[in-house]
Amino acid sequence: MSRIAEIYQRIAEADRPEVFITLRPQADVEEDHRESLAAAGPLAGVVLAVKDNVDVAGLSTTAACPGYARMAERDAAAVVALRAAGAVVIGKTNLDQFATGLVGTRSPYGAVRDSRRPDRISGGSSSGSAVAVALGFADIAIGTDTAGSGRIPAGLQGIVGIKPTLGVVSTDGVVPACASYDAVTIFAGTLELADRAMAAMAAARGPRPFGSDAALAAPEQPTIAIPAELPELDPDWRAAFDAAVAHAEAAGLRIKPIDLSAFLAAARLLYDDALVAERYDAVGHHVDGFGSGSGLDPVVSTIIRSAGDVTAVELLRARRRLSELRAEAMAELGDADALLVPTAPFHPRLADVAADPVGVNSRMGTYTNFCNLFDLSAVAIPAGEIDESDGTRAQFGVTLLGRAHDDAALVDLARRFAGQVESSPAAWPEIAGAPTVELAVFGAHMRGGPLTHELSDRGARWVGEVATTANYRLVALDTTPPKPGLVRDPASGGVVEGESWRLSPQALGEFLAALPSPMMLGRVELSDGRWVVGFGCAADAAERGERLDRTRW
Repeated sequence: MSRIAEIYQRIAEADRPEVFITLRPQADVEEDHRESLAAAGPLAGVVLAVKDNVDVAGLSTTAACPGYARMAERDAAAVVALRAAGAVVIGKTNLDQFATGLVGTRSPYGAVRDSRRPDRISGGSSSGSAVAVALGFADIAIGTDTAGSGRIPAGLQGIVGIKPTLGVVSTDGVVPACASYDAVTIFAGTLELADRAMAAMAAARGPRPFGSDAALAAPEQPTIAIPAELPELDPDWRAAFDAAVAHAEAAGLRIKPIDLSAFLAAARLLYDDALVAERYDAVGHHVDGFGSGSGLDPVVSTIIRSAGDVTAVELLRARRRLSELRAEAMAELGDADALLVPTAPFHPRLADVAADPVGVNSRMGTYTNFCNLFDLSAVAIPAGEIDESDGTRAQFGVTLLGRAHDDAALVDLARRFAGQVESSPAAWPEIAGAPTVELAVFGAHMRGGPLTHELSDRGARWVGEVATTANYRLVALDTTPPKPGLVRDPASGGVVEGESWRLSPQALGEFLAALPSPMMLGRVELSDGRWVVGFGCAADAAERGERLDRTRW
């Protein structure tokens, strides 16, 4: 049986009709899968589910509203990118209508149930996408995120969800929810696969969305902020978060409690204040024109229509308040490299949402709503299971939040949290084309040396060991701390061993500006024939230095 046939059999046996709004014919997917494997791209054979507010050519886009349904003439930019890398679309997934909700129940196509406990919600709005991955119906899935829709379902379903810096992945071909704060996200069962998929989507946008100062990795000894108080968090989940913090400390992450008040105040602006006007701007003209047979969800309809009553003055006031809160929040975050929070505060039953649809939804966004308002990057990762009082086990997840363009550093931190510390592979922004410079080092800046922090604190990523051609030698310089000087000497030199690091152009400039005499940066010839930026020293210091008869400092 082919892999695609196995997936379709799994879908049939699971009896979860609410997951997909449109499922492509098996024969068509089989053919695409064979072609994908033959092309051998970076995502060859990877099965992709697409949230149904994202266009796929030849399939209807409904945004979970039958009255809105339209046939897509072309793929959304994110779908184009993933298909070009080899991913194969299996179908379009259910969602909270118009991506308005964090519960996964606001859809006329059915409430999407949790993958393990069908009396519980899946989380939304990217409900079908997350459950499709959790149940093995797809390897990866496109979601969208405005208030947590690409993170809440990941946390509840025990999978990975990556929410990039705004603008890094194109939203072309996506039905807007709040255009200023919308992001295309990815779900996957592993961080490695999510990373590859994000690289493909971001690469299609080109290098321009990435800052020239973007960190490529986290510092050697990163500082992670955590909330000093944990409002709305279920007691069992509080214990799970405490365990996750202890795990982070064991992994070498320094913990710093902070006041989350400004973050939480901003979170309330998205639905409880004038910023909700963007919901009406996005789809209000459609909603106003729909009749009784359009399939409008009553809660979604109320939210969107009431948003149309916001005045321009109220919106300007809310945006000014948001700017003030962002400044307060970033000052509180201070020197921390990331913020660690519970992804979701609890896991409600379907009945809980039915009884209080607005209140439960609001509580679900406690630790997610502020993220896009502040343009933070985010990685949601599994962090174990919880034995709940009813005898069932819940999936528990945490989210690492970083400043804009700290996406690669967050992936690095997520790897460390997961215990993946043997190597330091490039994360998706670097693969996608974020500007970087290679730097060869040969002394105190090598890993474990007294000056390694001067690189790692600037977001540099360790690449591996390198060696020069047989044209160099080392001299001992009279510096504090002691350093070697690399000297090019074709007549009597030899091979010198060192390390390769990558860092952003701005970080390299800052590093060079702070470099003390007699150290210099220039071009160094490596054994593989490449000339890269590397360490040297002033000629007079080299003449005074004692020659070292060894190849490594």
